[in-house]
Amino acid sequence: MHVHLDFMSNALQIITEAESAGLAMFAVTVTPQDYCRAFRHFSGAENVRTGVGLHPWWLADGRCGQQDAELAAELIGSARYVGEIGLDASPKHVPEGSLPLQIRAFETVCRACADPCRISGPRILSLHSVKAAGLMLDILERTGCLDRCRCIFHWFTGSSDELNRAVRSGCMFSVNEMMLRTRRGREYVRQIPPDRLLTETDLPPGRDIPFSAREITDSLEKTSAEISAIKNTGMDTVIRKNSAFLMAD
Repeated sequence: MHVHLDFMSNALQIITEAESAGLAMFAVTVTPQDYCRAFRHFSGAENVRTGVGLHPWWLADGRCGQQDAELAAELIGSARYVGEIGLDASPKHVPEGSLPLQIRAFETVCRACADPCRISGPRILSLHSVKAAGLMLDILERTGCLDRCRCIFHWFTGSSDELNRAVRSGCMFSVNEMMLRTRRGREYVRQIPPDRLLTETDLPPGRDIPFSAREITDSLEKTSAEISAIKNTGMDTVIRKNSAFLMAD
């Protein structure tokens, strides 16, 4: 779940390696244009699900705008997988004053995701949230996404109250190695119901980086082992549930 496959310079090689290893991937993108390219490149891969993305960082610094949100909404009409989308209100990550544009774009995308007439089956959303989980839950609820979509908070960093609200709202949570390196991340894994946990990698750390399916698998296995230790369950249970969730159509 949640890997930036299109950032990897040898993505097609990784897909082949991953298929041989029985590895399924949710290939999130950061712009609708990236989605179009990735969808063309990965469309023949049985083990890849490509998401329509509009990352808040790309909105915040001006690389994307409302017109990109409208394009993403149009593409979502024929897509079941959506991500990476969301809001980021951290001054560490985004310029001051960018939140209104992010909110407008996120609402546009969420309305398209919640439209029940455009595609059969619930859409699966991978959500980026930094210092904005409560606001995002407001928008997801108002647009109908909480009822009509399967919402996954990727690498959740919100408050404990926001976590509890997201759990009550039926959301799921994808966890990676970096999240588990923090005390808060480990504590949240303890609190989240086992049937709401999924694994992810969020790899690679940048664009045009050569990678391997083994590195992805190693990261997932480390994350699964840590979750299993925290939740006192078998690692194979975590991996099976993760794959079943992703590949169900």
